[in-house]
Amino acid sequence: MKKILGLDLGTNSVGWALVENNFEEKTGNIIGIGSRIIPIDQGSLGEFDRGNSVSQTADRTGFRGVRRLRERYLLRRERLHSVLNILGFLPVHYSQHIDFEKHFGQFLDEAEPKLAYKPNPESGKSDFIFKSSFEEMLADFAKHQPQMLTKKNGEPALIPYDWTIYYLRKKALTQRIEKEELAWLLLHFNQKRGYYQLRGEEEEENDNKLVEFHSLKVVGVVDSGDKKSKDEIWYNVILENGWIYRRTSNVPLDWTGKIKEFIVTTDLNEDGTIKKDKYGKEKRSFRSPKDDDWTLVKKKTEFEIDKSGKTVGAYIYDTLLQNPNQKIKGKLVRTIERKFYKEELQIILEKQKIFHPELLDKQLYTACLEELYKSNENYRSSVAQMDFTYLFLNDIIFYQRPLKSKKSLISNCRYETLSYKDKEGNIISVPLKCIAKSHPLYQEFRLWQFLQNLKIYQRGKEVEGKLQFDVDVTSDFLKTEEDWISLYEWLNDRKEIDQKVFLKYPAFNLKKNAEQYRWNYVEEKIYPANETRAQILTRLSKVANVPLGFLTKEIEEHLWHILYSVEDKKEIEKALKTFACKHQLGEDFVDHFIKFPPFKKDYGAYSAKAIKKTFDCDAPRKILEARSHFPGNDCSY
Repeated sequence: MKKILGLDLGTNSVGWALVENNFEEKTGNIIGIGSRIIPIDQGSLGEFDRGNSVSQTADRTGFRGVRRLRERYLLRRERLHSVLNILGFLPVHYSQHIDFEKHFGQFLDEAEPKLAYKPNPESGKSDFIFKSSFEEMLADFAKHQPQMLTKKNGEPALIPYDWTIYYLRKKALTQRIEKEELAWLLLHFNQKRGYYQLRGEEEEENDNKLVEFHSLKVVGVVDSGDKKSKDEIWYNVILENGWIYRRTSNVPLDWTGKIKEFIVTTDLNEDGTIKKDKYGKEKRSFRSPKDDDWTLVKKKTEFEIDKSGKTVGAYIYDTLLQNPNQKIKGKLVRTIERKFYKEELQIILEKQKIFHPELLDKQLYTACLEELYKSNENYRSSVAQMDFTYLFLNDIIFYQRPLKSKKSLISNCRYETLSYKDKEGNIISVPLKCIAKSHPLYQEFRLWQFLQNLKIYQRGKEVEGKLQFDVDVTSDFLKTEEDWISLYEWLNDRKEIDQKVFLKYPAFNLKKNAEQYRWNYVEEKIYPANETRAQILTRLSKVANVPLGFLTKEIEEHLWHILYSVEDKKEIEKALKTFACKHQLGEDFVDHFIKFPPFKKDYGAYSAKAIKKTFDCDAPRKILEARSHFPGNDCSY
């Protein structure tokens, strides 16, 4: 008898079998058998076959993000249920399935009714409860799409009940809608509320470039005769407005008569006119991304809505009137800014206040605040003077949770601690957190550290066939303390410095023979100077009527703190307006600083307290000696 082990090794499975065989008598039996399946989907398996690493952690992170979004949506819905119940806007068949005693706003177990559909025990089906509004919508469709109301073979009209929500979104802008309809509308906004960008996520605007979305018809395609490579030919695509879009292709372009979508970037002069090249043609570039390009989808949708001059709901409904076959979700309106939805709902609520006195009742508003913020008396007091419009818009539907602080991940300073007494009287020492690299104090410290290590060398010459060593001539150029201060002040207004620019420092007077000298740092490398101050000065130079010497250390640190700590776009606008008012700056100050790119969350090796103790910024001699107090080099160039 022979024992044979058989293995089946696959990409995502392993099979094995141990058998015993007698080949002479042709008998045998299976001793053991089994398999192991590696749980991997086909997409990940395909990536693995192509040699790409597959991270299960990334998948888990994605699923966790989906769960969080769902949980936050449900929490907003529960809060919305509580407020609408106090107002008396919820239909009875809907509110009776919601727990308002223990789990406020949550559906009862095994119950999740639809607000617009009421169960009918007799028929076993659900009846649409907003029939009057549906009939109004049918009358509207009868004018624009009469064929939609034609019944065939006894079948009902082809218009679904769910389209009524878009009709109500348009109607509510100018006319009265029922309380239950307004509740349905508010719950609908809670489901799709748009994309909210934090500072730095949006594309940085350039005053010298105009970026627009265009959907243009191609009237002709001409072979220019130029070749990019052996197979690729340059084509001139002539558009309906006279523009010419040049692109390469290895196959002839059959675009004539087709509509193409572009993101067009036009170069502008300082006065806003279009720049022209040496041939007198306007400088304009085209980008024709793929259909699944997120930027294209967003710009296209927002462009179409802005062009229509309508709210999102009215735009969707009017599109359905013209083209009933238009798919809405994921097609007509996909990714747009949250402001479009917020502006629409604000108009609706302000209009419905005229018809529903409950939305103006202060006692009901106070009852809602007590229900939502039972233990947060301070916040209740802060919003007590607001109204239901504010509550729905900012506290429930479009509430944006602030990012969690990750201060615990910042390194501790090894030199300074904070001491305090606990409840038992014991002294507890806690290390201070390290300073942000963009902080003006750190920028100044790093620049003085750069100067403290700076050396200037005169390159060695060949004398009698022998090459001499480079000579340290730092003291020839920087003789006194005032020379060092002047160099510091020159560098302090610059974002970065390299050797070529450094040797052009006016006080060195090395216009003709600068190549005979070098510094002790890497010659081809660019080093940071005072990046924070340089960026602020660049923006301030565009603001009108800024006093001379305005950017003192105190003002610079105050402005940095606003730009560093505020993440929300609207909050930073408020903070900048307050800053401008305090320092008597013009309105253009906010316009120039609102798009200031966020500072990176990088940190040094010491705390602000340690750096302040090391030197007094008004005593350059102490600053020059600062590095001797620290054994390590804080600045990584």
